[in-house]
Amino acid sequence: MTWFRRENKPLPSVPEKRVRTEGLWVKCDGCRRILWKKDLAENQELCTHCGFHFRISARRRLELLLDDGRFTERDASLESTDPLEFTDVKPYRDRLRKAREATGGRDAIITGEGKLGGQPVILCVMEYGFIGGSLGAVVGEKITRAIERAETARCPLIIISASGGARMMEGAVSLMQMGKIAAQLMLLDQAGVPFISVLTDPTTGGVTASYAMLGDLNIAEPGALIGFAGPRVIEQTIRQKLPEGFQRSEFLLEHGMLDAVVPRQEMREYLIRALAFLRAQPAAPPRAATQSA
Repeated sequence: MTWFRRENKPLPSVPEKRVRTEGLWVKCDGCRRILWKKDLAENQELCTHCGFHFRISARRRLELLLDDGRFTERDASLESTDPLEFTDVKPYRDRLRKAREATGGRDAIITGEGKLGGQPVILCVMEYGFIGGSLGAVVGEKITRAIERAETARCPLIIISASGGARMMEGAVSLMQMGKIAAQLMLLDQAGVPFISVLTDPTTGGVTASYAMLGDLNIAEPGALIGFAGPRVIEQTIRQKLPEGFQRSEFLLEHGMLDAVVPRQEMREYLIRALAFLRAQPAAPPRAATQSA
């Protein structure tokens, strides 16, 4: 006798319950602790345990520094082309397209005007997320135009660097920007207009070898990697072990390469005080226009 009979009826569907945690947490590269992204954002992208400075976007940095986060962007329509029709693993044009989609910007820098503690300033803020913040023709042109505007308006200039160096996909065109910007900064210096350079992690290659180290005041965030060639390249070249903390901002400060190392939470107030000090110094007369023979 069959006491039980199995009926092949489908079980009622039960909605799957999952708590979405992907993308809500991040590991600190300093202390290796797991951090909630919301806490990180409220702390200006600094680790709440060890103070490690996470990299932030150019837009976010402008929000943190400027009065009410207000900023008037200039030369926003400029964008890089592909003068060498460069291709390595992928075509340069594809890299540009993907970088624009990822960052929402046209190139690796934002330039324009804003106010810092009520003081009008001209700012250039590099975007590391755009092909490593590399220095190409557009970055060089936008910085040069910003320097010219600073000289004309006799307005302080602040450049915030975050870059892996010159953009190899543009070859010599990229390298030419180093001399072009340095020459324009010389004219700005002759006009007596202050220039503050802020170096963040990382600031390397041609950017370090040119405008990033030419400020009237050179300051950096804690722990920032700053140098021309990377530590591994140097060790392989000289076949020696480098000192602890080599090329970090604290090491450069100790050896006289920087004027100050300032935490991100203190950067705004530090820049306000620095601008007030530089403004109090006697200014040089405006540079006379060059007369043709």
